[in-house]
Amino acid sequence: MTEKVVVPDGEFDLRVWGERGPGVLLLQEIFGVGDYMEAVAEDLVALGFVVAAPDMFWRIEPNWTTAHNEEALPKGMSMVSQFDWEKGVADAKAALDVLKGLPGVGKVGVLGFCFGGTLAYLLGAQAEVDSLVSFYGSGVPGALDQIDALRSPVQFHFGGDDPYIPREDVAKVERAVEGRENIEIHVQEDGGHAFHNRKAPMFYQPEPAERAWRLTEAFLKRTLSS
Repeated sequence: MTEKVVVPDGEFDLRVWGERGPGVLLLQEIFGVGDYMEAVAEDLVALGFVVAAPDMFWRIEPNWTTAHNEEALPKGMSMVSQFDWEKGVADAKAALDVLKGLPGVGKVGVLGFCFGGTLAYLLGAQAEVDSLVSFYGSGVPGALDQIDALRSPVQFHFGGDDPYIPREDVAKVERAVEGRENIEIHVQEDGGHAFHNRKAPMFYQPEPAERAWRLTEAFLKRTLSS
């Protein structure tokens, strides 16, 4: 089903899967809320979660999605370049509030991939969430000044062979989380960018994806169980 999220200057769609259980706000990558986000949502619903994915590019082009291939990359990058991060975080928080208010939803966490991995991190620094998982957010290393604001348990995932996020930037995050009991980081050294995206042959790497997803499942179950 689709809920509407109303903000001061408009409204946008929030796709929802599942009916009862802990909630997971699923934040898209640069390709929009398309078949990959649907697949992840279905995986999470099978585990007992209620999943909600907001249309984060609504201010640019409502409900825009594209294929997961090299031809689509420039358009996806263009969407990100037009994205207003301050308003975007506020939009994500509004979507989070709608998810929290759905009947049958208990604790609520946030899970983001790529562009959404950065957005999830920024949201977690400003909103009350019970759990936060960020997959290869390229903006995270440059925003470590916000890490002290994270209050929930946090799990970061990165690829050690990511052409978009230099390994030295991942190392900055590793150093920043040292000694923080509420934050863990997992680096799949053989993983490139978007290695979990099974709808994108150019990115998908089954073995790193499987390892990272098992960690994610266990983390969400542990942090969002009542």
